[in-house]
This record gives sequence, structure tokens and C-alpha cells, in this order.
Amino acid sequence: MLGRRNLFLIGPMGSGKSAVGRALARLLKLRFIDSDTDIEARTGVDIPFIFEKEGEAGFRAREREAIERLTRLDGIVLATGGGAVIDPDNRRALAERGTVVYLATSVREQLARTRHTQHRPLLRDADPGRKLQELMAARAAWYAEIADLTVTTDGRKVASVAAEIHAALRGTPAA
Repeated sequence: MLGRRNLFLIGPMGSGKSAVGRALARLLKLRFIDSDTDIEARTGVDIPFIFEKEGEAGFRAREREAIERLTRLDGIVLATGGGAVIDPDNRRALAERGTVVYLATSVREQLARTRHTQHRPLLRDADPGRKLQELMAARAAWYAEIADLTVTTDGRKVASVAAEIHAALRGTPAA
């Protein structure tokens, strides 16, 4: 499965894309990139500020540009934002330019992992549990549509998830 030189991680917020991505990049000896961090570096402001000033539509336009540019690189592990799959152009770029791994996570687990952060604009001014359920209902089919591999992360350590993905990419059973 590792025939393609890029690995793209998709999934909802709190699924572990950044942490697992860093671990996988070390295992695979590839460069790790987080699309949200890339957007922040290019704009000089954080994601919540972009949402505040430009709204979700403005952020999604920046995200589309980042996904288009980053998926053209070679030899990377890319952690995408949870909503990257909303855009059909993003789904196409991810599916065509690398191996896509969907980190599946329950809403309950997402809630536990995101409850102490203020860095999640979509959870501000909302009932987090209800909002996460709505986002999952809207996005789950898109995650599944482009995934080459799906791995559940609920209750698991980063190293265990990374090892399972690494083994699957090599075509060997996980230890």
C-alpha cells in the first residue's frame, strides 16, 4: 500500500491526526506537515482568528489552497483539518496524490479529547456534543469515500495507532 510516497491523514477533530502523523513520519522517515499549522504560518495568525475575521468560508478557501499545494509535495505525512473533506477538490487531491488513512473516532472520544481546548472555532458558542454529532453526520461518508485504510483510535495510544498503520502500509500484521 505504500506505493505512493505520500500519506494523508483524515478524520474528525480529536481523532489524533497530528500526533499520529508525527509518529508515522518518524517511522516512515518522511516529513510531517499539519495543514492547519501551514495555514497559520502562511497567514501569521491562528485558525480561530481566521474564522473570526473571514468566517468558515474564508478559512475553507485558505484550506483548499493549502491542500492543493501540500498534496503536490513528495515524501510527506500530511495531517489535514477535520473539515478538509467537505470540499470535493480536496477529496480529489487527497485521493489521487497519496494513501489516505481515516482515523475514525467516536463522538464521545472526540468530546473527551477536545473538552479543554479553546482552539476549535466550530465548538465555540455551541453545545460541543451536539456540534460534534452534527459534524460527524455530515462528514462521515466523505471520510469513508476516500479512505484507503480506516483505523479506529478510541482509547488507543498514539504509538499503537501509528504501528498499526505502519504495518498495514507494509502489508504485514501489526505486532
